Amino acid sequence: MRTPILLAAALAAFAHAAPLAAQADSVALLARARRLHAQYPLVDGHNDLPWEIRVRGGSDVVRMSPDGPLPQNNTDVPRLMQGGVGGVFWAAYVPVETMGHAPGPARVALEQIDLIHRMVHYSPASMEVALTADDVVRIHHVRKVAALIGVEGGHAIENSLGVLRQFYAMGVRYMTLTHTSTIDWADAATDSLRHGGLTRFGEEVVREMNRMGMLVDLSHVSDGTMSDAIRVSAAPVIFSHSSARALADHPRNVPDSILVRMQENGGIVMVNFYSGFTEPGAVALARASYGVADSIRALYPADAAARDRAMDEWRRANPMPRGTLRTIADHIDYVVKVAGIDHVGYGSDFDGVTSLPVGLEDVSRFPYLTAELLRRGYSDADVAKILGGNLLRVMRSAETVAARIQREHRASTAVIDQMDGGVVR
Repeated sequence: MRTPILLAAALAAFAHAAPLAAQADSVALLARARRLHAQYPLVDGHNDLPWEIRVRGGSDVVRMSPDGPLPQNNTDVPRLMQGGVGGVFWAAYVPVETMGHAPGPARVALEQIDLIHRMVHYSPASMEVALTADDVVRIHHVRKVAALIGVEGGHAIENSLGVLRQFYAMGVRYMTLTHTSTIDWADAATDSLRHGGLTRFGEEVVREMNRMGMLVDLSHVSDGTMSDAIRVSAAPVIFSHSSARALADHPRNVPDSILVRMQENGGIVMVNFYSGFTEPGAVALARASYGVADSIRALYPADAAARDRAMDEWRRANPMPRGTLRTIADHIDYVVKVAGIDHVGYGSDFDGVTSLPVGLEDVSRFPYLTAELLRRGYSDADVAKILGGNLLRVMRSAETVAARIQREHRASTAVIDQMDGGVVR
């Protein structure tokens, strides 16, 4: 009887030791992840805190200061520091409902760009505006967060290349070509496909962005717009907050046919954390939400507060499966498998979504995702690329392309009515 007793004791000791060993391994991986974050700038491709400050804080960056704490949000400076974040593309989000209404899209975009600059102005010890890749590296070295600006929605330029150029002059370094609705010169992923991708004027928008050095962001656009933009762009494109469609079949995600083109283009897919774009069980609800939003928009065309209340009620009645931190790592794995290690990054969408994976609830949790990648066998060099190295390479390439084009071409004076033969509405 002694052998079974000894075996049982050995098994019990192993069962106790295994969790302890796993726990020790997790602690070591997290410590390694934090060291990498300190060494290399993590640049998040998309964060919507500025819109939260507009809506919940009346655009007052003193009353609702990013220096925080902001417990009702996913983001504040203390948690950015805790998460080892080196840079953030703050979204100057422009609702599609502004099209054809006052205030118009360009004004809202300008106000949001101004808000982002004020965020930085009132947080000088923690943030600094970055205009170039070298700026990001320099700001990270002094342990501040590099504040970059991206305009979310090409409707914000109101069909004017002059407005686009002024956005660049104000520090905007990417523009998402569409948001949820198709616009006069580009098809969106979640709306009718009126143009088959980009119109001639849409192609000119891309070329003018290349000439300035503004990154062409293809999150939210249709497959045709993705393909046209990659064909036209002389610089690498980005997906600032999109995931892999093969794992979560939502039109907002990137199909394999586009992922494989990232290698030739040199672009990057910055993986979105939203459950509705990453967790397969949540995709149907995410798809349905667009139709619900359209219905609510028709019901309350001039009452944003009523629209928000109605959408909140629908979401509470239709809770979304969240997935976990590992779900996001799976999307990163997939992008690496199809596009390659040089073409992936983080694009959280924090403070712009209603459901996040368990383990990635706010910006302080980035190191836990990095630790999961290390657990899966990614090298330190691989992780450095994913954190921000790939994005910085894309920015430097866009800067180089812009310098060349500016030597060869003046600013475009193209007008949409002339290029497209009249705007189709």
